Amino acid sequence: MFPSSTDAVMDTSDGGQTWGPSLTDRSRPYETTSDGPGYFSPASSHQSFDEGSTSSSHGPFLPRGSSGEFDPSFRLGRMNPSPLASTSDSPSLRGPAGTPKLRRPPGFAGATGGAHPARTPLTDHTATTCSSATAASGASVLVAVVEGRGLARGEIGMASLNLKCPELVLSQFSDTGAYAKVITKIHIMVPLEILMPDTASEKGKGTKLFSLITENFPGVAFTAIQRKYFNERKGLEYIQQLCAPEYGTVLMEVQAKYYCLAAAAALLKYLEFIQNSVYAGKSLKVSFRGSEQTAMIDSTSAANLELVVNNRDHRSGHTLLGVLNHTKTPGGARRLRSNILEPLVDVDTINIRLDTIQELLCDTELFFDLKSAIARFLDIDQLLSVLVQIPKQETAQVAEAKITHIIQLKHTLDLVPRLRMALKNGNTALLKAYSASLEDNRFDMILEQIKTVVNEDTTYLKGSLNLRTQKCYAVRPDINEFLDIARRAYTEIVDDIAGLVSQMMEKYSLPMRTSYSTARGFFIQMKLEGGVLPEGKLPPEFIKVTKHKNNYGFTHADLIKMNERCDEALREIFHMSYVVICQLLSTIHEHIHCLYKLSDAVSMLDMLLSLANACTVSDYVRPEFTDTLAIKQGRHPILEKMVGQQPVSNNSFISEGSNFVIITGPNMSGKSTYLKQVALCQVMAQIGSFVPADYASFRVADQIFTRIGVDDDFETNSSTFMLEMKEISYIVHNVSDRSLIIIDELGRGTSAEEGIGICYSVCEFLLSRKAFTLFATHFLEVCQLESLYPNAENQHMEVQHTRSGDTGGESVVYTYLLNQGCSEERHYGLRAAEMTALPSNIIQEAKMIASKVNQQLLAKHHSDPGEKRERAVYKLATRLLQTARNSRLDCDSLRMYLKGLKKQYEAEMLAAGQPASVEPEEE
Repeated sequence: MFPSSTDAVMDTSDGGQTWGPSLTDRSRPYETTSDGPGYFSPASSHQSFDEGSTSSSHGPFLPRGSSGEFDPSFRLGRMNPSPLASTSDSPSLRGPAGTPKLRRPPGFAGATGGAHPARTPLTDHTATTCSSATAASGASVLVAVVEGRGLARGEIGMASLNLKCPELVLSQFSDTGAYAKVITKIHIMVPLEILMPDTASEKGKGTKLFSLITENFPGVAFTAIQRKYFNERKGLEYIQQLCAPEYGTVLMEVQAKYYCLAAAAALLKYLEFIQNSVYAGKSLKVSFRGSEQTAMIDSTSAANLELVVNNRDHRSGHTLLGVLNHTKTPGGARRLRSNILEPLVDVDTINIRLDTIQELLCDTELFFDLKSAIARFLDIDQLLSVLVQIPKQETAQVAEAKITHIIQLKHTLDLVPRLRMALKNGNTALLKAYSASLEDNRFDMILEQIKTVVNEDTTYLKGSLNLRTQKCYAVRPDINEFLDIARRAYTEIVDDIAGLVSQMMEKYSLPMRTSYSTARGFFIQMKLEGGVLPEGKLPPEFIKVTKHKNNYGFTHADLIKMNERCDEALREIFHMSYVVICQLLSTIHEHIHCLYKLSDAVSMLDMLLSLANACTVSDYVRPEFTDTLAIKQGRHPILEKMVGQQPVSNNSFISEGSNFVIITGPNMSGKSTYLKQVALCQVMAQIGSFVPADYASFRVADQIFTRIGVDDDFETNSSTFMLEMKEISYIVHNVSDRSLIIIDELGRGTSAEEGIGICYSVCEFLLSRKAFTLFATHFLEVCQLESLYPNAENQHMEVQHTRSGDTGGESVVYTYLLNQGCSEERHYGLRAAEMTALPSNIIQEAKMIASKVNQQLLAKHHSDPGEKRERAVYKLATRLLQTARNSRLDCDSLRMYLKGLKKQYEAEMLAAGQPASVEPEEE
């Protein structure tokens, strides 16, 4: 049903063998039938599926044969560009913004007279290990998107499948006219190809959703599929057939989610065409994820905060992912990346993670036992992906890959008892739950069945020769007599090769040894330590000589012939081993789904160990969750890693009564760094991590917005100011009462009057909401909002002035400390200009003009005592309400705190010109 491998294509030029009928001998259910066009209509730029192709022995939708003939040049995963990808009858959709043309999917021989490969590559049947911490090793996700029509417009259904991980993810949600949720979700997936109904792009006049997707993802392949294949009934049948029993409850969640079911139907049908292998029934993990389960961070905000990619150097580890990523497995790295881009919003789940991290930090023996057990696991998701697929064609590559998979499966299951033992010492709910899930007897059952066929000492080893030897002797002796004979022949050839090299070494008295590489097979290697070759060169019978410093590599005509005999013997061994392995897989296939539990446990534990490890590198504290954002001595996590020591720390306080903080200060004083610091700490807390601070309390944010930077965008022909307006418009339309908003400069791309006007109007809009907002600006006029709105508060980055005793020149020292009140600094932009090569007369004149303008503004500014009194009452009321909600102080501490509030209130009232009238407290 679903293709998958480079092995699907015969390669005769390199000596590849095929066992079983060829593709051209198999039935082709997708060819043109009397009922209508084939799977893809050659006359249209859109895909059209054949209704008659959906019945087979695999079930109502699973095709039996190959999806058609392939271009002979399409082998080993390399694809020729399809001539159908851009033809004259295909409507051109590329506009000035660089939107890609609508790609016509490949056709079939019989429909067009020739076959053309799809852009989506075949999945490799070989599960490889990946020690790299990076999660994005290449796009491999296919996404289908469909939108409701008429009254249901704005209702979105999505289905995605990672070709390297057998999990079908379904989503359905309502979105706004800006389609922010759809674009954000697709950005997080890093898709290889996007599927949409052809009606969304009909006659080149696409819907708004289609236009936004093609504009935001110009480098991603786009495929239009006939709307009739977005069929919710068939989608539900697919899921019923393919969903593993452990995840059967998803059917209850999605049976009324018509749009995500429709997207699933189109996606799975498309995979039948693209891939060349069948997912076994009841083998897929199917999950439903709504948009309300995680916080939304749009792609612009993720880039501004450098969550997973550094803006200056994409290969740099100076990102939040780089700070927290100490994972040992690819699955753990993928999970950490996904969590950073989509933080949790459920406080109970977050606290369960925090409990686990705290236990790992307190119990060092548990920490190191788990870390040691986890580090040896391979990529279980990728291993599962190839194990649940049944290739339609049996080639030498498929045979060798299957033997590798069974070795990797045995290696993985051998590690389970050690992980069980480590988890038995855990006391938190999460560790106990994973410990219970690994007590599943199917792990032991599968391992015992494997050991009846595979040698006890067979294990997964790195190195081409080591792994080749393991594969050669994987199957136990005496199971297949012909296999034993082939292995003896192989052993004799290897001995002959060793003997040949020994003879050459004696003949020429040179320090030769036998080496092996995948590309060259067996060859001769030699290292001369300061010696000189006789006659200054190797004997002429040695050929294909390579030299690196004193290391020589070469071969011999007889050795080449022996390599050919060796390869032939290996093919026979792999073929006969494959037959035995297939019988083994058929017996264990019904139990293989327990690996989903193992994959989930390993990736989660790896991520939590990574977060705990980050705490040991830096001094982090466990966060609390209340209705207030309060951070004591918070630090920027990425900056802390970059400088190698603790940077200047700052306090942060935002509550419902003071939810709009205006931050002023000179250029380079640290405003932008502070804003990003607060947002990064919020993300860290919501993924279940400790944070860099002495104390931290957060309100869970359902959305995090940022407006940072003043760059033009040449791709969309947007000026600095237009970009500002687009970003602030997005925030205004999508903000909720539980959002966190970071705005670093607004209105700087236009005149001062217009900029101040826009700042004021946007600030007043946000002040009417309960969202937490940090607003950095150079417009000091905005600071007057504090006297108009009780929930606005002014803060500034402090600087100090020093005067040189020798020259009398004044210099500015940046403290990077945040203090209350509006910045008293004036003309700090001119001070920055003085540091450049601008002539002094220009600087002096600028100072004079700026001083006159400033005097006019100060003359207009006044403060009303009545407003100050109202503000003092408002602040007291909100602090009392906050104390009533969140306080966990004992009676004596609470009494002291309330006395402090009273003194603060009295001081503020006195400053407003009226003594406070507060009843004396009763002791």
